Amino acid sequence: MPSKHWAAARANCGFDNLATAVAEHEGNLVRFNPRFLAFAREYSFIPRACHVAAAWEKGKVERAIGYVRQNFWPLRSFADLSDVNTQARRWLQEIANRRKHRETGQAPDDRFQPEALRPLPLLIPDYRDSTEALVHKDLRLTFDGNRYCVPPRYVGHKLTVKADSSSLTIYDQTHEIVSYARCWERGQTFGAERFQKELYAQMAAAQRSAAQQRLVLLLGPVAEPYLRQVADTDRSLARQVRELFELIRDYGPEAVSDALQKAHAARAFGADYVANILRQQNARREVQPPVRLRQPELNGLATDPLSLAGYDAFILQSRKESCDCPATETEPTQPDHDEQAARSDDRRRRD
Repeated sequence: MPSKHWAAARANCGFDNLATAVAEHEGNLVRFNPRFLAFAREYSFIPRACHVAAAWEKGKVERAIGYVRQNFWPLRSFADLSDVNTQARRWLQEIANRRKHRETGQAPDDRFQPEALRPLPLLIPDYRDSTEALVHKDLRLTFDGNRYCVPPRYVGHKLTVKADSSSLTIYDQTHEIVSYARCWERGQTFGAERFQKELYAQMAAAQRSAAQQRLVLLLGPVAEPYLRQVADTDRSLARQVRELFELIRDYGPEAVSDALQKAHAARAFGADYVANILRQQNARREVQPPVRLRQPELNGLATDPLSLAGYDAFILQSRKESCDCPATETEPTQPDHDEQAARSDDRRRRD
């Protein structure tokens, strides 16, 4: 068995008419699979197709297969494909490549010496299993009996699937979309939970109106929860969206987004609250000049800052004491004798 780091010198290699090697065989005319011919050219061997129904031409190959079936597979158990390959390599190194071959009279390890081999090409061509698959509405494409999910934007597109013994990769032309571990079982689905979340997010976005989508695009993620809170009030949503667009036109999207965050933090939901914040932020506040006194020496005086806390405490204490005093009832006063006499004189003069 040759080492994996070497390739056989240029030689004729016989192949049965398997579809991956022979595309068409008519009499002595053979049309090879173009990808297989490219593989043969890179690894420097000449393919030869066996004639149809000529079992004697491939007897040596069939005998080698029978040898593997009878000597490697019986009484073995495997955990997975990696375990199969590990045991097969150990069996080749310890048994198959050390036995003396009946046809050549040499052990494979002795016959395939490194000096008789040629190095493999530096750039190994991509000869993975490749096919195109259609992405259905459920985000899935089918390959080798299993279903693999891709992002929602590829629904209805044909994508390229390339697979080897350990991995499966999905491409949009030359752009890699997603990669999965190769599964040799059937009826399995991979990536559904990951890409269905993305689909649900897109469905929620599609339920917004065109104006709301544009507003979220201009103001960022803060706009969506704010509009949701506005919807819980009795305000007209269409009018609120229209007024927010007017604010964006007047102040710019960055300023409105910042004001929207402040209004949301204060739980003030409405375009008028946002407008009020913007007006306060953009209002000019002219600094008043200090008062100038007539006497110049007074303008230069510096006074110590006074605290009004003592006055406030005094006023609050006075109010508290007045509230704590109980209300007293006052007896009605009786008019005195002089007041009664004055009233009698007034009546007599009127008469």
